[in-house]
Amino acid sequence: MSPLKKRRSVLRSDGLQTLISSLLCIILGLAVGYLVLLLINAAGAWDATMAIVKNFFKFTKAETRMKNFGLTLAKTAPLLMCSLSVLFAYKVGLFNIGAAGQYTAGVCAALIFALHPNFLWPWWACLLVAVAAGAILGAICGALRAYCNVNVVISGIMLNWITLYLTNWVLAWVKNPASPYTKELRSVNTSALIPSMGLEKFFNNKNVTISVVLVLLIAVVIWIILKKTKFGYELKATGNNLHAAKYCGMKENRNIILTMVIAGALAAAGAGLFYLAGIEEWSTTQSAVPGMGFNGIAVAFLGGLNPLGAILSSYFIQHITTAGGYVNLQVYSAQISDFISSMIIYLCAFVGFFKMFINLRLDKGEERKARKAALLASTEEGGADE
Repeated sequence: MSPLKKRRSVLRSDGLQTLISSLLCIILGLAVGYLVLLLINAAGAWDATMAIVKNFFKFTKAETRMKNFGLTLAKTAPLLMCSLSVLFAYKVGLFNIGAAGQYTAGVCAALIFALHPNFLWPWWACLLVAVAAGAILGAICGALRAYCNVNVVISGIMLNWITLYLTNWVLAWVKNPASPYTKELRSVNTSALIPSMGLEKFFNNKNVTISVVLVLLIAVVIWIILKKTKFGYELKATGNNLHAAKYCGMKENRNIILTMVIAGALAAAGAGLFYLAGIEEWSTTQSAVPGMGFNGIAVAFLGGLNPLGAILSSYFIQHITTAGGYVNLQVYSAQISDFISSMIIYLCAFVGFFKMFINLRLDKGEERKARKAALLASTEEGGADE
């Protein structure tokens, strides 16, 4: 095969096209954000954009850079888990908008068993009950879809709010008397804190735990399940054509429920890994479902609905989100990074268009090459006849 043909065949790769399209989304999102910064204050627009892009690289001291890098990684872990939850369900044709509620259920289960004086369980037990809580919520959505034909979007949204208010009620039993937040994990039950295994010292940040490593391993396992196993093939076949899968002898109802169980468990595990690291406390007066589950939807699509792509996209979104606090807050709002990430997320809707444009350009190039080859062949034939 000629080098040109090899290059064109590589460009036909769906993975490479997704990567190129995602990079275009990022560049366009940053460009729109820069234009908005120009409108607010042109003098500092470039510096603010660079502060968002650089994040912790803006610090001169290596210790400070590592500390802030570790914090970004710690906050990336739950986002990655939520994106894995969304993309896993999407492979079966299910839009898991209930990931936010499943994440909330994980918070509720993990903290009540970690903080309540009647329990005070270790971190691994709290994490397991968090996973179980999310799995149960996912199973409810899956069962309603499989046996009652209830759209998972409708059941997921309803369960999001039910879970939120139930969580506020349950965690009020373990809240700090002087504030609406739950008690600090480090002062109540240190055994419930996820261990760092040396990562805390390496990153100079007490919030960095083995959860950073665990989520990477989970992403690889999900990739293997979807790409390399019979179970993953059956799940994707069910998502592509439910009736054909049923005709081939696949248990479509079981696959739907099991998919939502796994999706719910992934989102809830993200919550457990985050809150059991002691990074934040839950506010029992919270009136909105955590955005982590919804952000996971965008991250999943930015990563091309690929578990390995989700690792990169989840880190990037968290990278620019965390960097919002490094802009000149006397001139710009810290939420400018949220705006930029929102623009990138919005542009993800055009990934299919970008891929179509790439294929169209490749088709036109191949057509021109074919016409040149045909013209050359006809010219040679004419010369031979003479």
